Amino acid sequence: MTSAELRPGAAAHTLRIDPALNIAVEAPRQSELVALLEQSTAYARSLGYPPESNFLLDVDALERPGVRVYVARDEGGRALGLAALVALDPDTDGGRPGDAELKRMFVSAAARGRGVAGALLGRIEADAAAHGIRRLLLETGDLHDSALALYGKHGYREIDQFGQYIGEKHSICMAKPLAEE
Repeated sequence: MTSAELRPGAAAHTLRIDPALNIAVEAPRQSELVALLEQSTAYARSLGYPPESNFLLDVDALERPGVRVYVARDEGGRALGLAALVALDPDTDGGRPGDAELKRMFVSAAARGRGVAGALLGRIEADAAAHGIRRLLLETGDLHDSALALYGKHGYREIDQFGQYIGEKHSICMAKPLAEE
């Protein structure tokens, strides 16, 4: 994550989050979060992707510098979903200066349909913009219809494959500008 300040005049981000939902940056190495990551991996496998088409970050990768893990919790403190924001190096990861990547977005089956994913996206987008990120990139699979619908609903548009996803037949890459180009 860069430490740049949000530019004066940049678009403000308004978040409408259910007051019973709390989203915070947390350390990923928690049993409840590891369980969510395992559910996410199982879900990706259930869609029929071959192992080489899965680009899922493990807990070690989520603990690296430049990665922030966002966790959505209910009023009882139970983790409902998570997502990671990963700083990108244009020289090695693809993209361009001012880009970051959304990774490991997942909401537990019991919490789906309650706006958790949209709330996570809103919080991550606001934080990214506040840290000088101009565009969020992501990769999802062509068999993941619900993810494609969610991202499209929230303003993400398909782009050319980037970084490690170039040439991957199941990868669909998307982006959303957070600041005027």
